[in-house]
Amino acid sequence: MNYWLMKSEPEDASIDDVLAMSKQTIAWYGVRNYQARNFMRDAMQVGDGVLFYHSGCAVPGIAGLAEVASTPYPDDTQFDPKSKYFDPKAERENPRWMLVDVRALKKTRLIALPELRQQEALAEMQILRRGNRLSITPVSAAEWRHITTKLMKG
Repeated sequence: MNYWLMKSEPEDASIDDVLAMSKQTIAWYGVRNYQARNFMRDAMQVGDGVLFYHSGCAVPGIAGLAEVASTPYPDDTQFDPKSKYFDPKAERENPRWMLVDVRALKKTRLIALPELRQQEALAEMQILRRGNRLSITPVSAAEWRHITTKLMKG
């Protein structure tokens, strides 16, 4: 089993929004970074754990727990000229951008970025590295355990 941190802007899709959806599941569309795409396409498996992270908001941080709910498939927004995620170089026969479905499991207390930075056990966490801008990052099993057993309980 792998673990991931996946960022979403709450105005676009918050943990509350996804919990209110049918099957509490959303297609994780709009990723336009090759490394993040490769994580979804090549490494994610159904059942992998997800830290649902709110970004681009007043107080960014982990807002809930989720899981990968599908195998990867093409992101249809790449083919839609009206979408802000349209990619004129994408072809249906050879899509450039993939996504997975993510199922929200529960909302947690918000664990803000400053609190994450204070945790010695998370010192190497990719999201805390200087210059990290990826919307999807791997989370180690030890980081997952620390966050889910210490921070989410406290």
